[in-house]
Amino acid sequence: MRRFLLLVFPFFAIVAALPAASDPQPEPPEVVATFSVVGYDPNTKEWGVAVASKFLAVGSVVPWAEADAGAVATQSFANTKFGPKGLELMREGKTAEETIKALTDDDDGRDSRQVGVIDAKGNAATYTGKKCQAWAGGKTGKHYACQGNILAGPEVVDAMAKAFEETKGPLAWRLMASLEAGDKAGGDKRGKQSAAIYIAKAKAGYAGFNDRYIDFRVDDHKEPIPELARVLTLRVRKPKE
Repeated sequence: MRRFLLLVFPFFAIVAALPAASDPQPEPPEVVATFSVVGYDPNTKEWGVAVASKFLAVGSVVPWAEADAGAVATQSFANTKFGPKGLELMREGKTAEETIKALTDDDDGRDSRQVGVIDAKGNAATYTGKKCQAWAGGKTGKHYACQGNILAGPEVVDAMAKAFEETKGPLAWRLMASLEAGDKAGGDKRGKQSAAIYIAKAKAGYAGFNDRYIDFRVDDHKEPIPELARVLTLRVRKPKE
């Protein structure tokens, strides 16, 4: 009996000395590898975002917009705080460039972020962190910014910019044309899954209670951009080509 106790005590001493199992670490956020466009229509006073990605329900992460403030597309290990904080800054009068600087200066993960912004006056800016996965980059023009990461190449954003500039008609269809052009140019090189369009306009939401004019999403589909275009036709007539 005495020998048994001598054996047992060292066993429990060893077990007690073992380090406690560490708490399971949260999984890192999935990269929102996507292409997007933010735009503004000075005639109708609309601010919007259109986005597509090989990512489930990208519309729940990337697009943010507010009438008389601006629009934000946050992606690539997306910091979703960029949406509400960016709109707050522009509501206070910050330009698109100033907004992006404030957002990224305050973010330790800035090198992995990508963001496109259009401000209350239609000024555009885009930012791509140096650690975003290739190909990654953006382009700005009058009243728009387009950007993407893990793309087929720079031709994607070039095609998006050209389509936005050359398309006539409502902002919704200019944004859709930009998405469609990006898709045809190769889009997200991993594939396709979801797409969304969000446009804000003062008192244009349901019964005039808010500014959520257009908020359509295709969360999981083999051809999300054509499906999003189909849904959009139910709300906004597509201009004749």
